[in-house]
Amino acid sequence: MFLGTHTPRLDDKGRLILPAKFRDELAGGVVITKGQERCLYGFPMPEFQRIAGQLREAPVTNKAARAYSRVFFASAHDEVPDKQGRVTIPAHLREYAALGRELVVIGASTRVEIWDKQSWDDYLAASEDEFADIEEGVLPGGL
Repeated sequence: MFLGTHTPRLDDKGRLILPAKFRDELAGGVVITKGQERCLYGFPMPEFQRIAGQLREAPVTNKAARAYSRVFFASAHDEVPDKQGRVTIPAHLREYAALGRELVVIGASTRVEIWDKQSWDDYLAASEDEFADIEEGVLPGGL
């Protein structure tokens, strides 16, 4: 399970040094793809394969499933981190997420999310007030 907030930097070659806490789980390979709210999702290979299986089960006649699958898979980039725990984020994904040098990498249970620092700060500012109000709808009965 991925937890916590980390603030690495993107180097000049578009590489991200994965947070040390995440490296063991991602050592066998990571798939980076477009996520919601203009962030990137990073999945360990087994989790990506599980999600791919779910998407394969969606009927091809479902227009929303086709559209989601196209973007999800077409933008996906798989890589095994190097010995320093670095992965390259391709230019098309850096552009999608408007990544600058300053990043925020968060643990989001079964995935990692990669955000531009300013985008993350803006997201938090806009959503933290709603956090308490949405608990009941997300977790029936609350915590």
